[in-house]
Amino acid sequence: MTEAIVAGTDGSATATAAVQWAAGDADRRGLPLRIAHVVDRWPYGIAAFPPPDWLDLMTRAGEQVLTEAIKAVGERWPDVRVTTALLEGEPAKALREQAGAATELVIGSRGLGGFVGALLGSAVLHVAGHVPGAVVVVGRDAGTPSGEVVVGVDGSSGSEPALGFAFEQARLRGCALRAVHAWQVPVHAFAPEVVYDIEDVRQAQQRMTMGQLAAWEEKFPEVGVVRDVTYAHPVSALVGVSPRAALLVVGSRGRGAVGSVILGSISHGVIHHARCPVAIVR
Repeated sequence: MTEAIVAGTDGSATATAAVQWAAGDADRRGLPLRIAHVVDRWPYGIAAFPPPDWLDLMTRAGEQVLTEAIKAVGERWPDVRVTTALLEGEPAKALREQAGAATELVIGSRGLGGFVGALLGSAVLHVAGHVPGAVVVVGRDAGTPSGEVVVGVDGSSGSEPALGFAFEQARLRGCALRAVHAWQVPVHAFAPEVVYDIEDVRQAQQRMTMGQLAAWEEKFPEVGVVRDVTYAHPVSALVGVSPRAALLVVGSRGRGAVGSVILGSISHGVIHHARCPVAIVR
C-alpha cells in the first residue's frame, strides 16, 4: 500500500468538495495527495458512431479539471504535495485500481454523470466493498467540520477497521469520538411464551460496546470517547447525529453480511442519508 491519499474528480461541485476534503486530510496526515480523473471513452455505450475527436476533447477537458484541482489545493494547502493521474477506462474499475495502492480514496457523492455521478449507485457500493482500507464519500452536506468523529459499533470483527480509522481521525483532528451502537429487540422477543428482560438486554449492549472500545481507548488515550448506546435502527441513529459531525465512519459490512461483493445495508443507508462526509472502511 502506498502512503498517499487519492481523490477522484470530474470537476463537479461534490467532486471538488471531495478533493478539498482529501487535501485537508493529507495535510493532517503529512501524506501526498494524488488527484485522479477518469476519461470514460464511451460513458453511454454508444460507440458505434463516435465523434472523430471525442477522446481528444475528453482528454483535454480532463487535463483542465486536474489543473483547476491542483490550483485550488495549492491555494489552501500549499504544503501538500500533489500529483495527478489522467486515466482512461471504466470509472469504477479505475478507482479500485487507484485505491488498492493508496491509504485512502475520496470521492464525491454526485458528479456530472460520466465519473463520480454514477458511483452513488451500484458502482460506489462495489468500489467500497472491494477496496481494502477507507473510501470517503463527500456529499453536498459538509456536516460540522469542527465537530466530532462518529463511528458505528456493532460488536463484530468487521467494525474493527472502522474503529481504528475513526480513532486515528479523532486524534488527528483533536476532537471527541462518538461511538454509536444502536440495538433493537428481535421480533421473537414479543412472543408471549418468550421471557425477555429489556433492561438485561440494554445492559448487555452497554457491556458489549465498552468491551469493543476498550483496546482502542487504551491505544488512543488522548481521544475523548462518548459511548452512545441507543435503542433505534442503526441507520436512523447514525444519520441522526451526522449534522454535528465532521466525519461518520462505518464498516463495509457487519453482522449478517454475505461478503464483500455488496456493501452492507447499514453502510448503504448511511451513504445516502448522512449529513456529513462518510468513510466506509474495510
